[in-house]
Amino acid sequence: MLNSLLGCVRHRLATALLSGLIIGVSTAASPRLYAAITAADSITGVKVIDLRKATSEPTIDGVLDEEVWQHAVLVTDFHQMSPVEYGSPSQRTEVRVFYTDNALYVGARMYESDPALIRANVMRQGQTLQNDDAFNLMVDSNFDRRSGYLFELNANGVRVDGIYQNVTQVDRSWNGIWQAKSQIDAQGWTTEIRIPFQTMSFNPNNSDWGINFRRTIRRTNEEIAWVSSNRLINPGAAGTASGLTGLHQGLGLDVVPYLVARQSKVFGPQGYNDNKLDPQLDVYYKITPQLNAALTVNTDFSATEVDDRVVNLSRFNLFFPERRDFFIRDTDIFQFGRIGNGVVFGLETNDAIPTAALQNGRPFFSRNMGLSASGQPVDIKTGAKVSGRVGAWNLGALMVRQDEDVSSKVDAQTMLVGRASLNVLQESQIGVIATQGDAHSNNDNSLVGADFRYRNSHLPGGSVMESEVWYQQTDSALLTGDNAAYGFGISAPNSNGWRGAYSYKRIQNNFNPALGFVNQRDIEDHALDFGYRQYLMPGGTVRSVYGGFDSYRNLNGTTGDVISETFQVRANANNNSNDVVAATLASKREVLSRNFVIYRQSDGTRNITIAPGDYRFTQTTLSLTTAGQREWATKVALTQGDYYNGENLQTSVNLTWLPRPGYSLQGGYSENHIQLPQGDFLVRQWSFTSLINFTPDITWTNRVQYDNISESMSLNSRLYWIPEPGREAYLVLNWGLVDLDKDNDFASTNRDLTLKYNYTFRF
Repeated sequence: MLNSLLGCVRHRLATALLSGLIIGVSTAASPRLYAAITAADSITGVKVIDLRKATSEPTIDGVLDEEVWQHAVLVTDFHQMSPVEYGSPSQRTEVRVFYTDNALYVGARMYESDPALIRANVMRQGQTLQNDDAFNLMVDSNFDRRSGYLFELNANGVRVDGIYQNVTQVDRSWNGIWQAKSQIDAQGWTTEIRIPFQTMSFNPNNSDWGINFRRTIRRTNEEIAWVSSNRLINPGAAGTASGLTGLHQGLGLDVVPYLVARQSKVFGPQGYNDNKLDPQLDVYYKITPQLNAALTVNTDFSATEVDDRVVNLSRFNLFFPERRDFFIRDTDIFQFGRIGNGVVFGLETNDAIPTAALQNGRPFFSRNMGLSASGQPVDIKTGAKVSGRVGAWNLGALMVRQDEDVSSKVDAQTMLVGRASLNVLQESQIGVIATQGDAHSNNDNSLVGADFRYRNSHLPGGSVMESEVWYQQTDSALLTGDNAAYGFGISAPNSNGWRGAYSYKRIQNNFNPALGFVNQRDIEDHALDFGYRQYLMPGGTVRSVYGGFDSYRNLNGTTGDVISETFQVRANANNNSNDVVAATLASKREVLSRNFVIYRQSDGTRNITIAPGDYRFTQTTLSLTTAGQREWATKVALTQGDYYNGENLQTSVNLTWLPRPGYSLQGGYSENHIQLPQGDFLVRQWSFTSLINFTPDITWTNRVQYDNISESMSLNSRLYWIPEPGREAYLVLNWGLVDLDKDNDFASTNRDLTLKYNYTFRF
């Protein structure tokens, strides 16, 4: 014990000394000393670059040949995040940074000993780059170590961006206007990035920003970073860029007119045709460099991507995420109590918690706006939002005017949401939220809530601790008393070594957030998980192994009786190519207090009902996922075991073919073969997706989905053109078909063809 204490003291003294010396030691120091400095420096996050302001601007073409790049700050002291944390990278990386009055410029050269091995399959703007070589830039322009922007590119110049939520999680639905190009050459590949200051919010009184860089070498799955902690980079684990002064945002005004032409047809005896030519207008204005205002008029969401088709075999409603741009902007401001975000441990989450249960109790869920209770679009006439930061405050206010919903007999509604949080301590926040209105009824509804989110990423060894506590209360017509929801959680979200989390949630019987999300009331949830990940020595076949358990317990809030619970033990291992094999053994319990109709035949001739009772069953799952950078990639999963008072065999297969860069075909099939004393049934779902990139700016995607429960099939075809950031054109076809008599003769139910074009005028 004494030796451990002395070792801890020595570690802290060494870290302190190295942190003090780093400013004065150059990269010419001895390799051993420099390696030690890099490690300590990366943990404590004291790396600083002094940026220079330039008067000339380079042409953004992916070639770093202008003289201005030679005068930029040069960053070369990178280290591995994976597979060997703080190890020496296998390939050299150089990053150059400078700024002008109007924009931040970043240029990077990724040296590669064999350029033919660079993975650059993705050619669609905005598509995930998880299977490509990539360069990643993180900017914390508010320098609060809690928020930030993510900008990512591959060697084809495909741009992907996002906005950080709760420090570690990124909402990649956010879209900003920025320019970038990449080029492959004999030395590897290069990229040039221009980020206008008008695209970001920042504190003009602070000349320091958080900044970080990451490179991915996909053929070896090597992650390289400038600053990292616990094998992660985020606003809380970043370096500092200083000297940013005299930044201009112009008038801070973006005017985005849209023109939408739509032809709709509903088939059948009550069918009709509808042709529309509608204008739409979005206006974005920076009240201050940190505070944004947005206005949308006659909003159309027809170009939004469709949801994945899901057959619900549970007793509770499912959750589908928001996909509409207007609501996604500054979405981090409206996050409350970490509800719905879960706890992410690198590759691990608590898989025992159903997704909808994780989201249960959200005070604000924007998907309620502009959609009826049955999921049909309802026109949004106007929407206005103010969001951003004032000093240490994070502020958001949203107003939406929704048209009447004739089918549901709901009058036109005005809905309001307000959110404020204050940065406290070093990485924590305390806040309040309020909502007013109901998108799905004519009744009055309001909500108030408060939350405190604690985070500390400065524990020994770069370990992290997070905790949250929150409380909400609603005021709804005809619902009095028992109208609160509250919860708390604590977690150690470490991507290496030990990690764990516990959370508690109580939703009372009359808690009714009309603008939020609730799929269960009068419940009490407990979730606990614990595990350990070990990274093995490099050079072997296996890179890392994980073992642990997840548990979830859902209780009746009044009686304390069990509604459902899951306890599972799982293990997985991945190799250096990122193939993953996993196994799970789960023990489940479902207690039914009333009949549960688990199967309804689409023609109404047959139902299968599970009677009330206490059901306990065990299931085993085996899965294999192959690396996505290969020409052929697949994920296969098999689950077998008890199911209520019968059995279930579940099989799922997803196969992806990448014949050449910019082209992909993906097919997915899942089958649940359920055998019960009340009767057997089969649930089948399949999907097919094709992607064709004519250029990185012109893409055609097609997606077909089908399930045999509804006997319906849907086609979503999207051709879109992005000639430059801020200009977009979409041609979208949605077609629905159904086969109610199950004779494989599908009849059309609806068809919708939309042409949409928008142009951003920036002042």
